Amino acid sequence: MDKTPLRVRFSETDGIGVVWHGEYLRYFEDGRESFGENFGVPYLDVFKEGYIIPIVDVTCQYSHSLHVGDRGTIETRYIDTPTAKLIFEYSVYKEPEHILCAKGSTTQVFVKKDTGELELSIPDFYLNWKKKWNLIK
Repeated sequence: MDKTPLRVRFSETDGIGVVWHGEYLRYFEDGRESFGENFGVPYLDVFKEGYIIPIVDVTCQYSHSLHVGDRGTIETRYIDTPTAKLIFEYSVYKEPEHILCAKGSTTQVFVKKDTGELELSIPDFYLNWKKKWNLIK
C-alpha cells in the first residue's frame, strides 16, 4: 500500500467550498502516480516499454465531504490479478481525524502504443516487476 498526502486547493472545490465529485478521480490518479514511483513501475517506464495503460473501469463511493483547506491521505492498494491488468483500490481520508471520505477502484489494461492493440498476455517487464515484489511464486 502507498500513502499520498493531500491538500485540498480552492480550484478543486465548488461554489460552497466542497470538493467537486470529479476531483476524487484526480486524487486516485495522484495515488497511482505515487504508487508507481514508490514501487518502481512509473507511467513513463510503462510508456518506454511500448505500452499505454488506459483506464477501462472506475468506481467511486462518497461518504464524507472534503472542503477547501482540508488535509488528507490517499491510500492506494495494488490488487494482484493473473491477467494483463492493473487494478487499484483507493481510500481518501480527511486528516487528522482519519475520516473516510471516498473509496473506489480503477482497472487499467495494457495497449501497445504503436498499434493500439490490446495486450492479452502479461508484458515481460510487468511480469518481472510482479516477481520482484513476490506476487508470482
